[in-house]
Amino acid sequence: MRLVYIFSLCLVIGMFGSQIFDWTEERFWLIFLTNVCLSYIMIEVGLEFLIDKGRWKNYIKDYFVAAFAATLPWIFCFIYFILFFTNNWQESLVIARFAAPTSSGILFSMLAAAGLGTTWLFKKVRILAIFDDVDTILLMVPLQLLLIGLKYQFFFVIFIVIVLLFIAYKYLHKMKLPIGRLWLFGYGGIISVVSLWMLQHFEMEIEVLLPAFVLGCVLHNPHDPAKAEQHTHEHAFLEPEAKATRYFDRGIKILFMLLVGLLIPRIALEEINLWEVIIDVVLITLLSNLGKCIPIFFYRNEASLKERVAVSVGMFPRGEVGGGILVLAIEHGAGGYVTTVAALSLALNLILTWVFIAIVIKLIQDPKNHETQSI
Repeated sequence: MRLVYIFSLCLVIGMFGSQIFDWTEERFWLIFLTNVCLSYIMIEVGLEFLIDKGRWKNYIKDYFVAAFAATLPWIFCFIYFILFFTNNWQESLVIARFAAPTSSGILFSMLAAAGLGTTWLFKKVRILAIFDDVDTILLMVPLQLLLIGLKYQFFFVIFIVIVLLFIAYKYLHKMKLPIGRLWLFGYGGIISVVSLWMLQHFEMEIEVLLPAFVLGCVLHNPHDPAKAEQHTHEHAFLEPEAKATRYFDRGIKILFMLLVGLLIPRIALEEINLWEVIIDVVLITLLSNLGKCIPIFFYRNEASLKERVAVSVGMFPRGEVGGGILVLAIEHGAGGYVTTVAALSLALNLILTWVFIAIVIKLIQDPKNHETQSI
C-alpha cells in the first residue's frame, strides 16, 4: 500500500515541478524516457494476458462487459469536460480516456496478497481488467484519426494494428526470450526508438501502447492457464526475485509517475480557485468510477449481487496506464486546467486504492456471501 502512496506523491510532485520550472528544452527527452517506462509497464500488462484459446467463446461476454467498463467512464468524463471546460471536443475526448483503464498490476497484487487469488472474483477481475486495458489501447487508434486527420499513413497504422493483434493471439506466450526486469526495460527502449523512427521518417504515429502490449503477449510466460495446478502462485509476478530487481521495477514505475507530472503543461495558477479544483477532481473521480459499475448488471447466473458489486469496485483503481493516456494526450497538444484536473483525479484514485480493496474484501468475506464459482 505504501507504494501506491508513493506513486500518488510522485505524480503530484511532478505536477508542481511542471508549474515551477520550465522544461521546454528537456521536453523531447522527457517524453522519450516516459515512453520507455510506459513500454516497460505495457509489456508487463501483456505478460499478464492469459486466456485459454480452447475456450475462447467463454470470453466473449467478458470482453463486451470490459468494453462497456472502458467506454462509460470515458463518455461520462468527456461530457463533463465539454459542459464545464473550454477545451475543444477533440482534446476532451482524448484526455477523458485517462479514466478508462483499471490498474491491473496494483489490483492483482493487492487482491492476491489479501488471499483472494483463488476466488471467482479474482479470476473475473483479472480477465475484465486486462480486456479493459486492451480496449483502451484499441480505442486510441480512432482517436488518432480525429487528432491528425485522414492521411494515407493512417491506413498503414490500421494495417500494422491488425497484424500486431493477430500476432498477439496466434503466438500468445510462445516466444522464449528473457523476461527479467532489465530485459523488459531494454525491450521498452527498443520499442520507443522504433516508434520515434517511424514518426520522424514516415510520419506514422504508432504509439508504444500496442506494440509493447503485444510483445508482452508473445513473450513466454510459464503461467499457462490450462495448467493451473502447476502454478505455485495466483499472480504471475509474485515469483521469488532478488530485492534489487524489485527495487528496479518500483523505481521505473515511480519515475514514470514523476515524468507524467512533469509533462503537465503550465497553467495560470493564479486564476485557479482551490474549491473549484477540489469539486472538479471529486466529480470526475466519481463519474469515472460510476462507469466501472457495469459488471453489476451481468453474471447474475454466476455470482451473487455482492460479488458483482465487488467486481465493479475492484475495477475502480487507476494507475500507470491511465498516466500513459494522459502523456499521449499531452503529446497531441492537450493542456490547460482540464489536464491538471485529470491528473489530480488519477492521483486521488491511486490514494483511494486501499479503500476500494477494503470494500472488496468486506463484500467477499461476508459469511452470507457464497463464493468461488468457476469462470
